[in-house]
Amino acid sequence: MSLLRRLEQGQEQGQEQGQRQAGRSSTSDLQEMRIRRQAPTTGTRDAYQGLKGRIQDKLIAELDPSMDVTRSSEMRGTIEELFETILMEENIVLSRNERRRLFEQIVAEILGLGPLEPLLGDDTLTEIMVNGPKNVYVERDGKIERTNAVFESDEHLMRIIDRIVAPLGRRVDESSPMVDARLADGSRVNAVIPPISLVGPTLTIRKFSRTPLTVQNLVDFGSITPESVEFLRACVVAKINIIISGGTGSGKTTLLNVLSGYIPNDERIVTIENAAELQLRQEHVVTLESRPPNIEGKGEITIRDLVINSLRMRPDRIVVGECRGAEALDMLQAMNTGHDGSLTTAHSNSPRDTLARLETMVLMAGMDLPVRAIREQVSSAIQLIVHEDRMRDGTRKVTSISEVQGMEGDIITMSEIFTFDQVGIEDGKVIGRLRPTGLRPKFIGVIQAAGIMLPPAIFGIGQRRR
Repeated sequence: MSLLRRLEQGQEQGQEQGQRQAGRSSTSDLQEMRIRRQAPTTGTRDAYQGLKGRIQDKLIAELDPSMDVTRSSEMRGTIEELFETILMEENIVLSRNERRRLFEQIVAEILGLGPLEPLLGDDTLTEIMVNGPKNVYVERDGKIERTNAVFESDEHLMRIIDRIVAPLGRRVDESSPMVDARLADGSRVNAVIPPISLVGPTLTIRKFSRTPLTVQNLVDFGSITPESVEFLRACVVAKINIIISGGTGSGKTTLLNVLSGYIPNDERIVTIENAAELQLRQEHVVTLESRPPNIEGKGEITIRDLVINSLRMRPDRIVVGECRGAEALDMLQAMNTGHDGSLTTAHSNSPRDTLARLETMVLMAGMDLPVRAIREQVSSAIQLIVHEDRMRDGTRKVTSISEVQGMEGDIITMSEIFTFDQVGIEDGKVIGRLRPTGLRPKFIGVIQAAGIMLPPAIFGIGQRRR
């Protein structure tokens, strides 16, 4: 006998028992249950949701409001005791697996994020996308797929969104229909609600890896080569200013986290992010996070505010999670005034486009600077651009490592040190490798001055191109 049929039977038995005790006839209720059973898909789903909702409402009513919900293990034990009591009172017979499934779903609603809990616990997922209550998609291995998870209604989804943003002192309503937040594990969250969203409340979660990817993971995935890793490690140690560029979801933050790991342990590092994601293992790290305005529209702390303030904190390194606006000007000035070895990321389609994006972001600062002056700032501050792409097969790969060499007239000159050589596609997989171009960067003397001697073979010198 199916779970949902037994749930219906349990409901009928519980209703009959309760109604007999009250001395009332149950004929109309039983007729309604039998009518519902004639439409198995909708009826059984309604029966299950009805049972789940009734038990959940009873649990919430009987729980002590003064209990500390942050003590999840204690709360879970209390909920389980009440859950078993309610099942006995309603005479609902379930198998062990069915009972456990129902209990976990109810606990997820009371203590967690409802239908999202199983998805958040799946380490194979990198993104969760909720397009209204009935359409939940995930990204796995770079591919998007639809899930069976659903919310009961717009209101149900709104409750989950509020549960995410409320602890952070943020709000989402008609007057403020968009919000950025993060979960306790650091996962990035973006929510958009009506009237901006026409499909109902939407939620996008960029999952935070419990175990940060290592450089060896990236090599094993084919995202980068050992030779280019050795070169980038030398650049970080030698305090070369680096920008990691790429499109959305191309792996910029992951690579930034890996490269930040090469910063020597005896240096003071200040990290600046919109939502704290970086997981640096060094001892001397100060993590700063921007803050949106409060309900009254006050108290906003921008990335630019944090970059300016970080210069007063005696940093050896400044690591900005992402430059997306006016803070680019302050970041460039920091790089040009002795704060070498800074790292950041930027959205762009190519290394050359990264330079154009930087120009645009500097202009957003409201400074009336000539384009040539901006380009001189960029060319003297940025020394290396590492560009990543999400390939057609969903994989993320470093496709270019380029040196910013200086100015020729009004143009910033660049030289590609490594470039991705795609040789074909097999079984839907992109086949290729990041190869050296045979050129050494002009700043090779800076690397050597740091006591690092890179063999010529890393740059493809003295080797045949295969």
